[in-house]
Amino acid sequence: MKITIYQKPTCSTCREVFKALKESGVEMDSVDYYIEPLSKAKLAELVKKMGIKASELFRSKEDIYKKLKLSEKEVSDAEAVELMIKHPELMQRPIVEKGARAILARPAERLKEIL
Repeated sequence: MKITIYQKPTCSTCREVFKALKESGVEMDSVDYYIEPLSKAKLAELVKKMGIKASELFRSKEDIYKKLKLSEKEVSDAEAVELMIKHPELMQRPIVEKGARAILARPAERLKEIL
């Protein structure tokens, strides 16, 4: 089954996970979501496959997170997805998808859960 990694190639964890996938010999696609933005539907689907609340994907150390005061409010899944589509830097990475499952491969060792 093909694996897809949603990543930012300049991210060190993304590079580590990409390298591990390549070395494992699995068939994979790589999506740089800064160049090929995810649709709202795709991001919502990934969140569902991960079994988490969309807001759990927020990168709380990003300036935009602080500027939007996201730590001070309750954000619905739909709102969180909308915010991450509008501000891709808000989204944790890399996300690895395989069939009906997806994981946030952070730390990179989590990749073992899906291989």
